[in-house]
Amino acid sequence: MLEARPSALDLSVVIPCYNEEESVDRLLEEVHAALKPTGLRYEIVLVDDGSRDKTFPILQQHAKTDPALTVVTFRRNFGQTAAMQAGFDHARGDIIATIDADLQNDPKDIPRLLEHIHQGYDMVAGWRADRKDTFINRRLPSMLANWLISWITGVKLHDYGCTLKVMKSEVAKELRLYGEMHRFIPVVASWQGVRIIEAKVNHRARMFGTSKYGIGRTIRVVLDLMTVRFIQSYLARPMQIFGLAGFLCFMAGAVLSAYLAVQKLVYGSPLAERPLLLLGVLLIVVGVQLVSLGLVADVLARTYFESQKKPSYYVRQVVRSEATESAEPAALAVNVGAPGQLQ
Repeated sequence: MLEARPSALDLSVVIPCYNEEESVDRLLEEVHAALKPTGLRYEIVLVDDGSRDKTFPILQQHAKTDPALTVVTFRRNFGQTAAMQAGFDHARGDIIATIDADLQNDPKDIPRLLEHIHQGYDMVAGWRADRKDTFINRRLPSMLANWLISWITGVKLHDYGCTLKVMKSEVAKELRLYGEMHRFIPVVASWQGVRIIEAKVNHRARMFGTSKYGIGRTIRVVLDLMTVRFIQSYLARPMQIFGLAGFLCFMAGAVLSAYLAVQKLVYGSPLAERPLLLLGVLLIVVGVQLVSLGLVADVLARTYFESQKKPSYYVRQVVRSEATESAEPAALAVNVGAPGQLQ
């Protein structure tokens, strides 16, 4: 049982939205139905990612009467990662949950995941074990991506694509997300040394609209995975990767050049038409360039750590009800359910 504290919000539910006009009404009903029976103070932070339909007007209307709502809208579509980051930046709860707006995630799973936080974990990642999506263009690419991400990063999870997660606020507030890195949240959080557990969650078939994901995003995910792996291992010491590669290239070029010099000076062999000469010179030049790149990367890394980070989004406005501005949210009493199945 998680006890509510009288002076602070216990939970923030962050929901990125993009063209979800058909689902947001039902979504809010389900989130409230899942959380109202609890003893937790909660808020719902909805981030409109530059929707082109009526999503924002609908959310704006709800915010006028619902003191639990905070609605953030972007000037244009910045993507789910930026929307997630905006939600974390505006969340005020001690615990932060994330969930999709398309109703495929089940809000009833949130209280179950909260129990794992109470048990001492810093993050609980949802696992859609019985996923209700097509196999060829959704589940198969996801299975391959999950295996690849787990293998490369060392953070073993079955389902990196599941938005439904619960984490402590101090974990979420330290995240800096960009590109397609919302799917790598457990990996980025692991850099903080957090305790992560995976729990099975309910997954429902899509009821409205069409999926905004597909096989076309796989290449972008792979590119971001390369970035994540570099940041995970070498962000604070880029010279160790660029310098090592440069040193090896330089030494290989130097050995080839020395060999060719002996051939020319001792044996009088002609070198003009020998490809090894070009290869030796090329390796020496590439080696010098890589070492120089490592030096520049070290300077940039120092600047990165010592300077303020640029935001990955720009907010047009933040909408809250007048009741939210003038009073503390009312405590809503809940019994947190039993723990989910652990894997």
